[in-house]
Amino acid sequence: MLCCFGNLWFVRRNDNKKLLEERLKRYEYEAGQTSSTSTLIDRVTYLRKNRENDVSKAIIDIEDSMNVDLCFVLDCTSSMDAHIEAAKEHILKVANYVSNYNSNIKFWVGFCGYRDHCDRERLQIFDFNNSLEKFKIYITTKVVADGGDDPAEDVLGGLNAAITRMTWSNSTRVIIHIGDAPPHGRRYHTDNNFEYDDYPEGDPNGLTAESVLEKMQSKNILYHFGRINDTTSLMLKVFREIIGEFSVFDLETTGKNPETLVNKFCKATCSAIFSSVTLTTTLRNSKNIYTLQRKKLQINPYEPNWYNLPKKTGELLCYVPPKTLAEVKDEYYFINSNFTVQNITFKLAPKPFSVGAERYAYFALETNFLRSNKLVIKKYHDVKTGTIERYLESVEIASVAYFLSTEFNKAAKRVGANKKVTFIDVKVLYDKADNTYYSLEKYVSNSEFKRFNVNSGLITEFHSILEAFAHFTYEYTEGYLVVYDLQGVDLNNEFLLTDPAIHCVDLLRFGITNLGMSGIQKCILANHKCNDICKKLKLRKVKSE
Repeated sequence: MLCCFGNLWFVRRNDNKKLLEERLKRYEYEAGQTSSTSTLIDRVTYLRKNRENDVSKAIIDIEDSMNVDLCFVLDCTSSMDAHIEAAKEHILKVANYVSNYNSNIKFWVGFCGYRDHCDRERLQIFDFNNSLEKFKIYITTKVVADGGDDPAEDVLGGLNAAITRMTWSNSTRVIIHIGDAPPHGRRYHTDNNFEYDDYPEGDPNGLTAESVLEKMQSKNILYHFGRINDTTSLMLKVFREIIGEFSVFDLETTGKNPETLVNKFCKATCSAIFSSVTLTTTLRNSKNIYTLQRKKLQINPYEPNWYNLPKKTGELLCYVPPKTLAEVKDEYYFINSNFTVQNITFKLAPKPFSVGAERYAYFALETNFLRSNKLVIKKYHDVKTGTIERYLESVEIASVAYFLSTEFNKAAKRVGANKKVTFIDVKVLYDKADNTYYSLEKYVSNSEFKRFNVNSGLITEFHSILEAFAHFTYEYTEGYLVVYDLQGVDLNNEFLLTDPAIHCVDLLRFGITNLGMSGIQKCILANHKCNDICKKLKLRKVKSE
């Protein structure tokens, strides 16, 4: 039934049974098998049992992923003296930071130093150890900046030794490679440096970037690089062509302030640990991780020239958000709800500017009469053309998070916390010409996008107001759900967030990322340290089951 009001259409969904069927089929597909039963009750019962098993396995995987092998691969030639000193000094600071905010992460640290083929001590290896003091003593007493001859160093030999001669045993495996020179061979040099390479044909032992990095992938090791200067630019280009996108940290410093370099080391190491744990817990296996890294090579981070792009027509679909806790807890509220439909004309960038585990994100421009608004359009990797159900679920999650954030802001203001938590409004966009659905939200310009915490309970950047909000959602809903995976922009008076995850006692709500409440308590709330805002709001410490 349609009713016109201005340029809005209010729609009463008469196909809620079809929508429910689509959701059940998706859950059955995600479970890896279809129930042989035919009744709705039997199918739901079957799916709940499967989801319980899946959640149990996911929690075990998450707990395993919190154990990290962290290897520093370091150029130890003469020019690297300051960086060797920083590697020694920063490791205890990293351990303290990780312990304070993510006490469930345990890491074993190792070291592989390399020089060049002309040097007597070409390689140095300290195998993984959970004693950070032993690591620091080894760096202090055994590793010195020495050697090197031509502009290239034995980079491939160092990486190969780290991959093949160290004892990799934990689920999350991380290499942080730090160097100020490329490997031997023409492909890694600019024309100016090539004539000075003692081995212009490449590594004298026959190692290639392909052979070394393929071994690294086979052992599920994630690679990060600390850039000191521009001489490694061609090396990074070659490496990306083989393994896809990876983190590059800026370790270049000016002046002689050692504390600045130590702080850069600390920030880079924490970021490498957190991002690697996040990838491992989210994607579960190296094949998916490296597939995502290769997808990142396809993105274009810059806005297109809108003038040259065609105009498209579509419809915006938006739910009426819940207004009470009872509506939040009603599993059929969104399936049975009205939503509004509004016509829109827009332009869409040909390439995504970002890619995540589940979706691509594209720049878009609304081109309706008298306005031109920048938008972000998101598309799931694996959703069939013409399928709406998963996009409606994303709106459902955003709507629940928005409702809870408004309730939290009221309570937080009463106790003197003036910074708000706000979720960006999400709509479903239907492209008429392509019969394709998308998620749509406004674009926040001139702001750095950050991931503050993640679905597995990891805190990547601690903010008391955000952790208090997550705790509040659990208390306010009487243990029914918790909102986490908080990401977005940090503005002066608010956190503007998007794409949260919801963990719920009902395992058949809020998608595959729902780990259930007993499971997520182990990952998030049991590790949660009640801060001042929690105490002022009289939120109780949650115990894991």
